[in-house]
Amino acid sequence: MWLKEKLKRLNTLRNQILVVFLFVMIIVLLFVGIMTFHLVSTLLKNNAEGQIRQTAIQASGRLEALYKQLDTLTNQVATDTYVQQLLLKESNGYSLGFSERQNLMQVVNSFQTYSDGIHSFELYTSNYKRVFPLNEMDLVKRIGILSIEQADKAKGKMVWLGQDPRSPNTFLAVRQIRLMDRWFSPGGYLLVRINRDYFQIADFNNYKMKKQGYILLVDRDLNPIFSNFKGDISDVLHAQQRTIQQKGKEYMVIKQPSPLTGWVLVIVTPVEVLTDGLSILKNAIILSGAFGFLIFFVFSFFLSTMVTKPILRLTKAMQRGRDGELRPSPSISSTIEINELNDTYNALVENINYLIQVVYEKELVRSRTELKALQAQINPHFLFNTLDALYWSLAEKDEELAQFVLNMSELFRYTISSSKGDEWVTIREELEHIRRYMEIMKLRLGDRLVWNIAAPAECFDIQIPKLLIQPLVENAVLHGVGNKIGQGSVLITVEELEDCSDLVIKVVDDGPGMDTHTIQEIEQLLNKKEFSSFKGSGMALANVNRRLQLYYGEDRKLLIYSELGKGTCLSLKIPKSGGDL
Repeated sequence: MWLKEKLKRLNTLRNQILVVFLFVMIIVLLFVGIMTFHLVSTLLKNNAEGQIRQTAIQASGRLEALYKQLDTLTNQVATDTYVQQLLLKESNGYSLGFSERQNLMQVVNSFQTYSDGIHSFELYTSNYKRVFPLNEMDLVKRIGILSIEQADKAKGKMVWLGQDPRSPNTFLAVRQIRLMDRWFSPGGYLLVRINRDYFQIADFNNYKMKKQGYILLVDRDLNPIFSNFKGDISDVLHAQQRTIQQKGKEYMVIKQPSPLTGWVLVIVTPVEVLTDGLSILKNAIILSGAFGFLIFFVFSFFLSTMVTKPILRLTKAMQRGRDGELRPSPSISSTIEINELNDTYNALVENINYLIQVVYEKELVRSRTELKALQAQINPHFLFNTLDALYWSLAEKDEELAQFVLNMSELFRYTISSSKGDEWVTIREELEHIRRYMEIMKLRLGDRLVWNIAAPAECFDIQIPKLLIQPLVENAVLHGVGNKIGQGSVLITVEELEDCSDLVIKVVDDGPGMDTHTIQEIEQLLNKKEFSSFKGSGMALANVNRRLQLYYGEDRKLLIYSELGKGTCLSLKIPKSGGDL
């Protein structure tokens, strides 16, 4: 509430003009700054992407050259004359001797010296038995039948198998050896183990140090050959866009596939590295915008003050009138419109000062007179009904006459008292008065009447207007239970609302109830402030409704809920803090 009032005081014409000017300026500065930053950022990213893609093309070409070198070397081993002769003998059923296999080692080792990246060669026959090295090993157990089938389908071409399952630091490639002297029929298999650093992958680590990027190299089955990326490579490999998000960071992904090997070289670079120079530009834009905003703020402040100063002087004079000091405003040297507004205000002040006292006193007298009339109107009505109950009790319940007379005396004392100090009572006193009334009505109606009062103890000391609830109870007894055949009940409840500072008082009966048309007629009568023509329950309800509005404000209203054949509920809300007329 305090903040709302403060904001209301700041809602001046000068501040509105100043805010509009500043808002327009902020929009312009933001638009220019954001557009400049976006264009430069996009330009840097595009240039960086082009450079990285060129690097990827060069790196992919180097990998292809190394792959061709490996392919050439394995082809030389597979077509070597001595290798061809031994495998041809093996295919003809000749079992190779130890010396022949020993000589084969020298031949193979001579080829291995051509490349430092070749870890070893393994030679197998067409029935998957190892010829070289000398120890026995089955090719199926070594690489699996699926890899052998791939080599058979390649028909002599080298097939990349990926990482060696027996050594994480080496890769495997296999080639089917075809016998040239037997019409290139399958004669065996050449399995080559390649060191991890054969493709000079170690050089890729320098890329991270120089460019702050990462390298991924995967084969055609997306199995990693090399990776120094610390995140989840599956997101990188399946990325469809230029950038990805991982762990709160944005990365640019450049993919370069190789048509020769089927491998894919991926370069992953943090976007923040590519846009590192943008921080200087961003700071320059922010500093320039702040300086421009400050200059525009100063000029806008002086301009808005010059425009609104005459209006502000007249506003202050009117504010004094709101606080009770209705004095004429001095003349203002300003525009014609402002001078006319000032003269009109001075005329209004003179008339209001003359009429305000008369109107205030008249309204005060009218309110007090109406309140006294409302209180006086209900007393005879209540006494009439009480005497009627006395008649029925004396005719039927002579043994309870003493208690009945005692209750009657307390009722008369509570009701007839009309001094100014007795206009307000506590809820405890009002409920006690209702209890005595219900005991009297119990004598009249006997077992036909069942009643109960439910109220929290913390509400007992709250002040309410006297006889605010009792007319509703009387209405429920006479028109609810009284018009019902058989036993009827009346429930009086006082409840605290948790979501606001109000109490809800309800009077519920299970009498014959009212139809919708009757409820609408009563609500129309309650909306009228003149109710001298009301009769029966209409007078009691109108009395309570009007007193509720006089004591607590015109926004308070007696609410009626009723359904034909099920009963009626009358409810009203009062503040927990009480009140005074």
